Amino acid sequence: MTADKSVKKVSSKTSPKGGMGQKYLADGKSVSMRLWDGEEPSDPKPEASRDYETVGYVISGRAELHLEGQMVLLEPGDSWLVPKGASHTYNILESFTAVEATSPPAEVHGRDE
Repeated sequence: MTADKSVKKVSSKTSPKGGMGQKYLADGKSVSMRLWDGEEPSDPKPEASRDYETVGYVISGRAELHLEGQMVLLEPGDSWLVPKGASHTYNILESFTAVEATSPPAEVHGRDE
């Protein structure tokens, strides 16, 4: 088997945008990245569980992560983990920008919509 040695660069200025406002960044066979850029406060998103694991990093703004009955405040410089299959929702408190990585890639077969 030959190892994949391709290099991929994706500019967030021209990357595709998903239905929830996320921008799709670089992706591979086992992991993908997406950007939430300037998400504004609104009603909490519906609670969901996903068939992928998510780790994220807050660039700016604040949000609450509600995960399996717990609440974690996310602020700039914080990172978080949502385990595969965990019931969760986000409540954006102020204009929020964060980068997430998902494994396996969230966008495969519409997993994140």
